[in-house]
Amino acid sequence: MITGTAMAVLTGLLLSGCSSSGGPPSTSTTTPAGTPLPAQPDPRGLLAARVAVAKDQRYVAAYTLTVQGKAPRSVLVSIASDRTWRVDIQGGALGGTADVAIASRPEGQYQCQINPSGSCVKVAAAGKKLPAAIDPRVQYVFVSWLDVLLDRQIPLSVAPAEPLAGTSAPCFAVEPGVTAIAPPIDPGTFCYNDNGILTAARLPFGQLMLTGEVVAAPATISLPGPVADGAPLGTSAPPPPPPAASGVPSGAASAKPVG
Repeated sequence: MITGTAMAVLTGLLLSGCSSSGGPPSTSTTTPAGTPLPAQPDPRGLLAARVAVAKDQRYVAAYTLTVQGKAPRSVLVSIASDRTWRVDIQGGALGGTADVAIASRPEGQYQCQINPSGSCVKVAAAGKKLPAAIDPRVQYVFVSWLDVLLDRQIPLSVAPAEPLAGTSAPCFAVEPGVTAIAPPIDPGTFCYNDNGILTAARLPFGQLMLTGEVVAAPATISLPGPVADGAPLGTSAPPPPPPAASGVPSGAASAKPVG
């Protein structure tokens, strides 16, 4: 026999295990009041962590540069142990018809003609931007833009991005602040692997893709030719040559014979 007291206890247990609608017991949990939610990952911090590793790397790496409407071009990046650097850019001058290297040494930055090898012209002080008329811009991805991506004082918008085709490394979309008169970086997508190596980037001047193995860096960068006075090659295509003279005086074809 169940006493009245026992019946009351049993009834309470049954009621406590059921919802008001007669459904199964609730298994949901709630965050106690005042407990902060877990912090969401900061995309800019995640990118900066990879860029910090990239800045410490010394290597030689080959890339393919794809520009819409043009055949792919090769780019060879050399970041030496002593922090000198050189970026060889196929089709980097004269509208894609001339190959050049942009190299930086303590005494300055140089543009050198390559394939066939030519002379080198000093075009800027070390660490400075090149004049726009001769600037292929590719080199900034591997040198000065690393400092921009690391500097929290520079207004940048950073968001996770879908991996670019050909890479499985994390990618980040970067936009410079709208208030910047002269943006310190081009807008684009940057992808870095765990070793801090850029595996891909999509930028206004084209898309870079790492090709082949990354190899050890040289001790220092050597220029591919002698330093000489002269004008550097511009990035714009040279003007077309004037039309060849026909050798027939104007109006001679319509002249009537005498007699």
